[in-house]
Amino acid sequence: MELWPCLAAALLLLLLLVQLSRAAEFYAKVALYCALCFAMSVMASPVCLLRHGGRTVENMSIISWFLRSFKYFYGLRFKVRDQHRLQEARPCVIVSNHQSILDMMGLMEVLPERCVQIAKRELLFLGPVGLIMYLGGVVFINRQRSSTAMSVMANLGERMVRENLKVWIYPEGTRNDNGDLLPFKKGAFYLAVQAQVPIVPVVYSSFSSFYNIKKKLFTSGTVTVQVLEAIPTSGLTVADVPALVDTCHRAMRTTFLHISKTPQENGATAGPGVQPAQ
Repeated sequence: MELWPCLAAALLLLLLLVQLSRAAEFYAKVALYCALCFAMSVMASPVCLLRHGGRTVENMSIISWFLRSFKYFYGLRFKVRDQHRLQEARPCVIVSNHQSILDMMGLMEVLPERCVQIAKRELLFLGPVGLIMYLGGVVFINRQRSSTAMSVMANLGERMVRENLKVWIYPEGTRNDNGDLLPFKKGAFYLAVQAQVPIVPVVYSSFSSFYNIKKKLFTSGTVTVQVLEAIPTSGLTVADVPALVDTCHRAMRTTFLHISKTPQENGATAGPGVQPAQ
């Protein structure tokens, strides 16, 4: 009978080692991702400067080429549906769900020509990474000063029509891995209505089967990317924004639940009682 405590202790030790090993692997892969971003920025910056001479949206094709190679290091595959909806030669606001640091790889898989992203101002100061974002024409927003952010967005609305730009925004406003969509912030929708350009929703399936911070899981996997039909804004005013947000949130949430096919960690269900956008 004295053997059982030893076996139990050995089993517990084995389980602990497995958990530690998974955690070590997780952090090693995250560290590699950060190192790849840093190395890509160092290599791509001089290419962008030599090719286009400075800050321009045209540099995004160079940045995209570098970033698309990342998926091979992690065994990730992207199955893209209806990508042609992003390729129309017109300005538009593209909105997508935001799950993790890996979103940048997914974005670059479908990034259309003449498309800029919205990012928080703090990213500008990340050394070579901030530099390459600046060279790619990323629009930086100071979220601590709403008046400044509103001015930047107003100017962007004029630019996107004048320069035929597409603008990519994460309307949830922060990374979200709870297995559902957060309520949307309204900035992207005010921008679309101001510029009278359509909104194109892009939905990425849940990463939770291969990337999970809580479980320290980071393995290979497949991501389904669904580009939805454009939502027109012609003739709409700011009074229509709440309804526009709700329409977009419902369409994206329904698609997310369908292509993810994962149980919702927060207890939500894919029924008619969807979480209202705010």
